[in-house]
Amino acid sequence: MKMRNMVVSGLAGMSLMTSASVFAETTSPHSFSANVGLFSQYNFRGIDFSDEDVALQGGFDYAHTSGWYAGVWASSLEEDLNVGNSLEVDFYGGYYHQFTDDFSVDVGLLQFYYPDREKVPGLAGGSDEDFDTTEAYVAGTWRWFTAKYSRTLTDWGGVNNNTMGADANGDSKGTGYYELNFAYSLPMGFNLSAHVGRLDVENYSEYDYTDYQIGLSKDLTLAGSEGWTVGVNYTDTNADEDWWGDRGDDQFIGYISRSF
Repeated sequence: MKMRNMVVSGLAGMSLMTSASVFAETTSPHSFSANVGLFSQYNFRGIDFSDEDVALQGGFDYAHTSGWYAGVWASSLEEDLNVGNSLEVDFYGGYYHQFTDDFSVDVGLLQFYYPDREKVPGLAGGSDEDFDTTEAYVAGTWRWFTAKYSRTLTDWGGVNNNTMGADANGDSKGTGYYELNFAYSLPMGFNLSAHVGRLDVENYSEYDYTDYQIGLSKDLTLAGSEGWTVGVNYTDTNADEDWWGDRGDDQFIGYISRSF
């Protein structure tokens, strides 16, 4: 939601006999928005983080006309799947530039933060490790397609020699996620989306997998208020069940959200 200010300017004192006032509308270079949603589960990159339970999610965003932006987003979690953490808070910021009507680039940093501060238990006398993870990302969008690459600057979810025991093979810094996304607006407020992604865990290929998603949503006006969206996504992965259990199984995810 863009914020607009009306600026009133006056021209006076040109002489004792004359005066004038000029009214001009100016668009603020700052914009703020918010969103909140209720999802049938929290599924991220094809993996279930809420044990198929309902997840409440929402966030706030700031953007400047220069292209710089920042935001915060949060989701409820299922504790047992997330080393005892019940909440995820993501902080992010970066720079976005629109080169042409069809092409844009986005670069930034993303911090996954868990306020409960529960860590991944160390094994064989190793110290506990932070579940928090920092990523850098770069994305390019051409019309309906967005290609994005994310790379961890820290260990991926606390995976390293201290936490992997007999399966230890070094740290997991440099873990990458490659993705291609498609978004297309249909008539009558419908939106079609599709996604394919690939996780490449540094030194721990057992965790690697490919995920897929297709979704359909509709923009709505409810009780006279705009910004509502309802939708459903179908997602699936080829994640190894020996390492991921059933968290990567195919799922239908329904949701309702609102942007302000």
